Amino acid sequence: MTSRLLVAVEDSATGLRTASVAVDLAADLGAALLAVHVLGDGDVVEALRSGRRDRTGVLADRGVAAAGLLRHVAGLARGGGVPVETRQVEGHPAACILGAARTWGADIVVIGRSERSSGGPSYVGAQTRHVLEFADVPVLVVPQAAGSRPGT
Repeated sequence: MTSRLLVAVEDSATGLRTASVAVDLAADLGAALLAVHVLGDGDVVEALRSGRRDRTGVLADRGVAAAGLLRHVAGLARGGGVPVETRQVEGHPAACILGAARTWGADIVVIGRSERSSGGPSYVGAQTRHVLEFADVPVLVVPQAAGSRPGT
């Protein structure tokens, strides 16, 4: 029986579509949902390299944005009658997703396919591949919406 779904959410078109698919699936299955947003260290490094912000400001802004994203996903779930928990975690995205799935007892992991393009069609990114390879439970990979392009 599938009673617990974990969805990895990010602030992108595919990330929001992934959350919507997970909410719909959880509602159909009568399952609870755990929405996880990973605050990756690479995001901080990239922001600091730009030279526009200091570390404290970047971390504060990142946390506020992540909390808003998780509130949005929780609202979608509650609107669909789905019991929902949210977690904001820091570290390597795939490791954090796999760890949360194990400790929470997820029956399915729902994750989006990368929006980045390698010059050709969409591909499964490194984090998604890592989750697919090492997950102990089934993984549902949500593609971009038909007709959408990377970054849109």
